[in-house]
Amino acid sequence: MSKAEKTKQFIIEKTASLFNTKGYTSTSLSDITEATGLTKGSIYGNFENKDEVALEVYKYNSGLLGKSMSRSLGDEFSTTIDKLNAFVNFYRKNWKMVFETGGCPLMNAATEADDKFPTLKKQVTKSFEGWIKNISEVIIQGQKNGEIHENINADEFASLFIMLVEGGILLSKTTGDEKYLNLALDRILLMIDKELKHLPS
Repeated sequence: MSKAEKTKQFIIEKTASLFNTKGYTSTSLSDITEATGLTKGSIYGNFENKDEVALEVYKYNSGLLGKSMSRSLGDEFSTTIDKLNAFVNFYRKNWKMVFETGGCPLMNAATEADDKFPTLKKQVTKSFEGWIKNISEVIIQGQKNGEIHENINADEFASLFIMLVEGGILLSKTTGDEKYLNLALDRILLMIDKELKHLPS
C-alpha cells in the first residue's frame, strides 16, 4: 500500500463512526479535519470533495457489516437453519456495538440518500440488494437439501427478515430500549421454525 493509499485509508477509518453517527450529509469538512488531525488540503489531496469521502466511508462501514453477515451465514454452520439462526444471533449479541457506532450504516445512509446525493443512494440500493441475495441464497440451498419448504419464496422471506431487523434497530435506537429489536428477532426465529423449516414426515 502506497503512502497516499495509507493516508486515504486512515481518513476513512478515522471518520467511519463520525459519518455513521452524525450523518453522511451533515458531517462537515471541519468535522473531518478534527477527527483526522489533517488539514483541509490533505483531505482534498486524497479525495475530490466531501461527498467522495462520505461515499468511501459508507462503502467501508457497509463492508464491515457485510463481512460479519457473511461469517454468520458461512460454512462453519452445517445446516441452513443453523446459518439463519446465526444471522439472528449476530444482532442479538452485537446490538450494543451497532448502537454505539451510530446504528446500521445501511439504514442511516438510506434515510439520507435522496436525489441530492444520488451516488450514495445507488450504493445503498446495491447494499440492500446484495444483503437480500445472500440470505435468499441460503434459503434456496435449504430448499435444495430438504431443510426448507420448497414452495416458499426465498426473496420474500429474505426481504422480510431485513425489514424486521431494520425496523427493530430503528425503534430500539430511537427509544433506547432493546426490546423492540429483540421482538423483531424473536419473530424471525418463529418464521424460521414455523414457516420455513421442513419437518420430515
